[in-house]
Amino acid sequence: MIPASLEEATSDLTRRHIVPLSGGKDSTALAIYMIENHSHLPLEFLFTDTGAELPETYAYIKRFEAIFGVEVKRLTALDLPELRVRDKGGKRSPFDVLLEEVYSGFLPNPQARWCTRMLKIRPFEHFVGDSECYSYIGIRADENREGFGGAALNHREQYDATRRTKPVALSEKENIRPVYPLKDAGLGIADVRAMLDDSGLGLPKYYEWRSRSGCYFCFYQQIGEWQALKERHPDLFESATNYEDEKPDGRRFTWTQRRSLQEIAEMERRDAPVGEPEDGCAICHL
Repeated sequence: MIPASLEEATSDLTRRHIVPLSGGKDSTALAIYMIENHSHLPLEFLFTDTGAELPETYAYIKRFEAIFGVEVKRLTALDLPELRVRDKGGKRSPFDVLLEEVYSGFLPNPQARWCTRMLKIRPFEHFVGDSECYSYIGIRADENREGFGGAALNHREQYDATRRTKPVALSEKENIRPVYPLKDAGLGIADVRAMLDDSGLGLPKYYEWRSRSGCYFCFYQQIGEWQALKERHPDLFESATNYEDEKPDGRRFTWTQRRSLQEIAEMERRDAPVGEPEDGCAICHL
């Protein structure tokens, strides 16, 4: 998987041009940039729905569609043929189906992030199939967080697979080539904010109390974010707490690994983090 430059990708009409959206500021600003600067391309906008997104995320995607007059195709792990769930007529979320039927109730954690692979990456790869495509990724020119180093290097040169840090990409399949338009265009956080404000879209509302997009029970959340979730969406906090219930075999998993959500709720109130998250999954919250 060798990244492509923006110039190379936008001059190639033989491949598909796919712009995944997470509901976060960077991927949305990227989508705006592509619409405003490369409208000659047959752009495909995607949102992979885990079934556990924040209400603010769903509302933000709908506002983006309304403002720009485009359709964002919804993908879900329930579309994966290996799960065979469409004919069961149930109303469980993609996350619940995977948790119960594939992972035997084992909650994902930083050491076993099956949620990212199965809820985000696999549905994307299934949608693309064997077709040749460019996948446009919202890495900014000022990104310097750990894990983004591969994208920060000169990706116009052939990528050296022996390097320790790989480019951020939705897939490592050879037919899916990542492209970093914001980085190629030299656009940073100030530019992202300006694009969102100028469009009338603004930042997603969850940034008022949360540092990232992604599932409401994301295990990378800090204590202040969990507490804010309880205040803003008590029903979702309760749902996240229910996943921690003791299993019939006596096992009990917790989202934070060190303390239960009930314990976090009883702790002294902490401020939610402000700014870029230093950890977490780049795929989920770009």
